[in-house]
Amino acid sequence: MEDYLVRLLRLTSYFCRNVVQFIDDLVFGDVGRISQDSEYSFSGLGGWSSHGIMQYSDQEACRLLDSDSNMEYQFVYRNSRIVGFQHARSFVYQGLMLPLYGLRLGGRLASTCLRCFCVYIRQIKVQVHGFMCRLSRTLQGSSDDIGWLQRTEGLPPVEDGTTRFNELLHDVRAGVHCLPNNLVYLFIPGLFSNHSPLYFVNTKRFFSKMGLTCHIAKIHSEASVEKNAWELKQYIEELYWGSGKRVLLLGHSKGGIDAAAALSIYWSDLKEKVAGLAFVQSPYGGSPIASDILREGQIADTEARRIMEFIICKLIKGDMRALDDLTYEKRKDFIAKHKLPAEQIPLISFHTEASTELAVLATMSHIAHAELPWLPLPPFLSEADDIEYGLSCRKVPVVIPLSAAMAVSALHLRLRYGEQSDGLVARRDAEVPGSVVVRLDRKLDHAWMVYSSLKKDQVKADASEMCEALLTMLVEIGRKRNQI
Repeated sequence: MEDYLVRLLRLTSYFCRNVVQFIDDLVFGDVGRISQDSEYSFSGLGGWSSHGIMQYSDQEACRLLDSDSNMEYQFVYRNSRIVGFQHARSFVYQGLMLPLYGLRLGGRLASTCLRCFCVYIRQIKVQVHGFMCRLSRTLQGSSDDIGWLQRTEGLPPVEDGTTRFNELLHDVRAGVHCLPNNLVYLFIPGLFSNHSPLYFVNTKRFFSKMGLTCHIAKIHSEASVEKNAWELKQYIEELYWGSGKRVLLLGHSKGGIDAAAALSIYWSDLKEKVAGLAFVQSPYGGSPIASDILREGQIADTEARRIMEFIICKLIKGDMRALDDLTYEKRKDFIAKHKLPAEQIPLISFHTEASTELAVLATMSHIAHAELPWLPLPPFLSEADDIEYGLSCRKVPVVIPLSAAMAVSALHLRLRYGEQSDGLVARRDAEVPGSVVVRLDRKLDHAWMVYSSLKKDQVKADASEMCEALLTMLVEIGRKRNQI
């Protein structure tokens, strides 16, 4: 439409110029011809010029009429008529030109308005195009990113170990414990673990009862991956030099990514100190939830980032990079720069799918236990033998809507992307290249492996038993490869 308006403007301007030129030629052409004729007629009459005669007034013409001959009278009269005729022509010309000047002014005004209108339309077009691009990027979301590790060529394949895991889990529940005592077992918590009650505490107590040396990594879970990798590297070296035993790692969620980053960046320092790594529901390829929140170029991306910065940086006192590092873009860059030594260390990838049944959505929560840090332990409970009893006294049941929240999130990912997930991590993104994959059929959400519950299921295994089965399988894989 803009091209047609420009063409119409050009045609109007061309028409105006030609009309003005036509009137100009018509008027000034006749006046010039009459002036030439009068000059030619006056040149032989006493040597008078037309310019001199044209300066006579009416009184001078009468004086010349009385004193001169009839020829001179005709000469003055004729020149007076010529002067009057020229004034009349000039007046007529100006009268004819005024509408044309108005037309030209109107054309210029219309041209300016048209240009402004075109600029405005162009700006609207750019804004609409930008909005459509943002809308398309928002609707597309993480469709092209989920499962990118499995589509990338050159990465080592995975091996299915679900059947062997179920066998080991059955043995653990039957009372068969095969974990060796010549290793140190380190549990690495995930994002927001510093603000989660009793994260991995039950699992650590379960391992301690078996006489195993186990620790929970004291890291800032809301820090960046590279920062936590450096802290884990120092933590592992402390454990190794303090006990003389190799360390077996189990990382949940972001904890698995932090542990993998430590092995990828500092492998030359840790290869003799680490016996293996088990990823438990870790978004190694990235998280669609984190990417959908922080993706640039989508609708309200600036507002979403500001909200997350307020929550993580102001309320939790963490680092925004902790969530940034879980996006697909950051994970792709990190994995391209830092290769995980999958051929030199045993790896296990464990992932589940959250239930989206109406019963789970209607149930606000499982009953979890919260620790009350403001209640000090009495002096007689500060001894080592009474610590467990003292901790149990400081716990109260708290309603935390984790199950319902994870079910809603898993339903959202399934409806939007058609992906199975535990509520935060898609199953395809949790499979680490070169690892043994455990694809559990049991419906478990992302937080099930780490929060505790008073009610123990006598039919199905709990989180502590699953962690033991995973580490037992990891030790078995290392022995087969002569790496443990």
